[in-house]
Amino acid sequence: MILKGNQRGGAKNLALHLLKEENEHIDVHDIRGFASSDLMGALNEAYAVSRGTRCTKFLYSLSLNPPPSETVSIAEFEAAIERAEEQLELSNQPRAIVFHEKEGRRHAHAVWSRIDIEQMKAIQMSFDHTKLRSLSRELFLEHGWKMPRGLVNSQERNPKNFTHAEWQQAKRIEKDPREIATAIQDAWAISDSKAAFTHALEERGYTLARGDRRGFVAVDIHGEIYSISKKANVRTKQVRERLGDEKDLPSVTDAKHNIANDMLPILQSFKEEIKAKEQHQKNILVSEREQVITRQRKERQAFLDKQAEQKRLDALKRQSRFRLGVKGIWDRLRGEHKRIQHMNEQEAKQAQEWDQRAKDQFIANQLAERRMIQQHANTQMQQFHEQKQELRSNISQYKEMQQSNLNARREEFKRTRKDGDKHEIGRNRGPTQER
Repeated sequence: MILKGNQRGGAKNLALHLLKEENEHIDVHDIRGFASSDLMGALNEAYAVSRGTRCTKFLYSLSLNPPPSETVSIAEFEAAIERAEEQLELSNQPRAIVFHEKEGRRHAHAVWSRIDIEQMKAIQMSFDHTKLRSLSRELFLEHGWKMPRGLVNSQERNPKNFTHAEWQQAKRIEKDPREIATAIQDAWAISDSKAAFTHALEERGYTLARGDRRGFVAVDIHGEIYSISKKANVRTKQVRERLGDEKDLPSVTDAKHNIANDMLPILQSFKEEIKAKEQHQKNILVSEREQVITRQRKERQAFLDKQAEQKRLDALKRQSRFRLGVKGIWDRLRGEHKRIQHMNEQEAKQAQEWDQRAKDQFIANQLAERRMIQQHANTQMQQFHEQKQELRSNISQYKEMQQSNLNARREEFKRTRKDGDKHEIGRNRGPTQER
């Protein structure tokens, strides 16, 4: 599991953070070595003790995060905390352990007081990050979990070795070439003039334009260019006879510009529609999640109350085995009292272990349910993300089409101006005089 620790002050703020209601379940699991039995009082006690020293970062806070797909028992968390405590040289220091659960995941926080009361000075935290990183690697290896790349080799954490995720461009709609040819051939077959052919092409998603070399061309909504004579399977002469001169048609660049102007508002409306659907779905998912959290909290409290009641009844049962009065004195004299006491201790220990296993299993089942719900939510959000990404790519494509038209116009303007300047220079020189 990933271990992250740091020295800090701010006892009150830390306690409030650990008790935040943004977590679905909060369990103050253990408070050791403090006079107070609640988290806020315990950390404030650590602050009060630190006032006798110059230490301002009197606490050491450690978070323990297992892999998202793994369910870790409380005993395994406790074992990891004990090992971290030993590595950090915080053994026997006052300590609190808090468990958090959110979105089907459980992680733990451990907080120690750094103040050694006997010497009234803070325990030195030397190389704590290195120690925690080493222990984290050991835990991944021992549990057989897939280790993060950052723990395998520290060099891989260098940003120079990271790959930058590029925006994925939308794939063009793949059409069978025969479908394209059929569409243009149909438009040609039902048309007897340039106006009719232009309208027939537009109904099929094409724009009639003036090609640079191929005379008449059709431009689709993605900016792809098709020769009319080739796709309609007619001679160039026949095309000219029916359509006349192509000079009054827009150029390919102008056609792309017009297509972009038409498509951008449509794509923007699609984008807003997807955003609205995404927000609506988010609201539904949040409502469902809150319902599950509320139900799980009630179920867990009922489970814990039932365990506590059974624990109380078992304690009364064990206590009833001791006889009172003269019989009790006689039991003590003949060793029966000690035998019953030993038996009661063994039963209490077994009951505690059974209760812990039952609690672990109960929590594991709830975590599995939350993970399943979260995975469903993530899948739906990923679908919206992919749709938005595709639209962003399409919008970018049409903006490039617009820009290419502007660039072409600038170049044409430069050429026209240059030709005009040459003509003006030649006219000003006049005819060459003979010597």
